[in-house]
Amino acid sequence: MVKKKSESISRAERLHWIDKNPNISISRQCELLNISRSSWYYKPVGESEENLRYMRLLDEQYLKTPFYGVRRMTAMLQHQGYEINHKRVQRLMQLMGIRGISPQRQPYQGSERDRSHKIYPYLLRGLEIARPNQVCLPRNLGGSTDITYIGMANGFLYLCAVIDWYSRYVLSWGLSNTMDTNFCLEVLNDALSSGYTPEIFNTDQGSQFTSTLFTSTLLDNNISISMDGKGRALDNIFVERLWKSVKYEDIFIKNYENGITLRHGLKDYWTFYNTERPHQSLDYMTPKEFFEQSLSKNQILL
Repeated sequence: MVKKKSESISRAERLHWIDKNPNISISRQCELLNISRSSWYYKPVGESEENLRYMRLLDEQYLKTPFYGVRRMTAMLQHQGYEINHKRVQRLMQLMGIRGISPQRQPYQGSERDRSHKIYPYLLRGLEIARPNQVCLPRNLGGSTDITYIGMANGFLYLCAVIDWYSRYVLSWGLSNTMDTNFCLEVLNDALSSGYTPEIFNTDQGSQFTSTLFTSTLLDNNISISMDGKGRALDNIFVERLWKSVKYEDIFIKNYENGITLRHGLKDYWTFYNTERPHQSLDYMTPKEFFEQSLSKNQILL
């Protein structure tokens, strides 16, 4: 049976195409996009305070031991006195977009891979990152590479960012309550609109980043696409370090109440990270200083 064209695109993407103030009724739009009206009107139920507490503990432990899977995470919580079984831990870890790092036939990397999407090879193995604009990497969070889970006192959001590998400079970032393509594409477009055009752009194999919308944006800007290899835990190590920094230096300390305070807080943190926080690996310069100085030197050489 031949699938309709709309069926080759994820339901989440199709939901974003619905016009809230349409000339065509919502019912007819859903019919044309081959999705049920209930998908459009459905409002997800938030997690309980107990589950949010478990998710915070899982998040903290994952930063320390990313190789812990469901069984070890369950044992960790049980040793702390919590009555929780592995099925609940598994569901929460899936919701957070995390999974224990280990060589697998199909590693989980923040979101499930869509087998209908084209997968690009990993281009960074053995490559010396010698100048800014050479490699650009989206962080998510997820496996925790391009999209990452951010817990709050009431609920949670997902954080995506774009970082320059050479200087560690955070070029753009965004928050969303879903891990969909449009959210990641907005963050990418924000980085590209600033005039930053890397030679290589690296992602994981999550469906957001392998989608035609995302990859075509990169190809249209003459950017080579690189994707993490299977079972490669350290392919996006700079992003993993970034997530650890933002969570231990800001998120866990401040325990933001809601999305509004989180957005304001992260805006301040990224300003601090880019312009005030010295990096040992950058000879104690800030990412912004190193990025701009390196660009200047590169222009002189050219």
